[in-house]
Amino acid sequence: MNYVKTLNSKLPDVGTSIFAVMSGLANEVRAINLSQGFPDFPISEELIDLVHHNMKQGYNQYAPMQGVLALREGIASKTYEKYKVNYDPVSEITITSGATEALFDIITAVVQPNDEVIIIEPAYDSYAPAIELCGGITRFVSLKLPDYHIDWNEVKSLINIKTKMIIINTPHNPTGTVLSKADLTELEKIVEETDLFVLSDEVYEHLIFDGIRHESVCYYPELVKRSFVVGSFGKTFHATGWKIGFVLAPKELTAELRKVHQFVTFTTNTPIQMALAAYIKNPANYEYVSNLYQEKRDFFVNAIKKSRFKIMPCNGTYFQLLNYDGISNESEMDFAIRLTKEYGLATIPVSPFYHNQKDDKMLRVCFAKTEETLIKAADILNKI
Repeated sequence: MNYVKTLNSKLPDVGTSIFAVMSGLANEVRAINLSQGFPDFPISEELIDLVHHNMKQGYNQYAPMQGVLALREGIASKTYEKYKVNYDPVSEITITSGATEALFDIITAVVQPNDEVIIIEPAYDSYAPAIELCGGITRFVSLKLPDYHIDWNEVKSLINIKTKMIIINTPHNPTGTVLSKADLTELEKIVEETDLFVLSDEVYEHLIFDGIRHESVCYYPELVKRSFVVGSFGKTFHATGWKIGFVLAPKELTAELRKVHQFVTFTTNTPIQMALAAYIKNPANYEYVSNLYQEKRDFFVNAIKKSRFKIMPCNGTYFQLLNYDGISNESEMDFAIRLTKEYGLATIPVSPFYHNQKDDKMLRVCFAKTEETLIKAADILNKI
């Protein structure tokens, strides 16, 4: 079919997501897939039963645009218990169709043409395209090796009259690092004399290890009043395909967010929202998650400790970075492809998480898998 006019792309430099590329290759060659971040083990039978129950009860039509009130009330209660901050479930909490929709809604609500947004890279790949679609300008700050820390002086140097927002992510995808109290205190100092907004991507808030406290912006009053906080039930309850996220924000910010949300998805899956509202009433249903994934991290790291890969520190998420500079000089993309095709193990190169494809010879692997899967993957890595 020939079109009369060629479409002028709004994202000319954006291709298919690296997650789709590597998962597609894994499926093609039937490789073990440690690339895309999804668990390969069952979710709670109780939670499945609750979804079924609510379907049978007739909760199958549109939920309110803002989200089911019972779920928003549950999130408000959970947030207060954990962070001792009050969000009004009516005017300050919104349910979204996944965290990625939440991120898009927030950026679209805030960013005007020529506004500048600071993001910390390597960064989740939806941030920059959303900024670009809004006509904004992305300013990048790279985490510093070997421990992937933020140079806050560099962040501060980028702030000017055009800077509209800073995006942070902790626990951090793809590195598995977490921000410290010192980091959040520094951010608080940087923004307190400005009109900047903060987007805090905290979808892995319950996946944090080694007794470390998750440093949510919710602990910091100066940040709370200017922040959008993004969470994800898909990550917490190992149900990534359900695509249920949420946003916490002051009512003035929430009002603008909802103006966008209502025209993106309008509303989100009703019976799952009802099920989650009941399920999160019991803190035991989510408080165990950190131990679950710490055990998986430790199991996987122990299984590959005799390999030639350098195991990078991981204090959160369900991702482990492996450095292979002692094994090959190939680019991350080339090595990841060869690992998939020749060895039958799919991973994610970290370079696509940088705007300039910075190559540090790192691969990201997902350890949200069964022990059987992790053992098979470890056997492959130990032979390389």
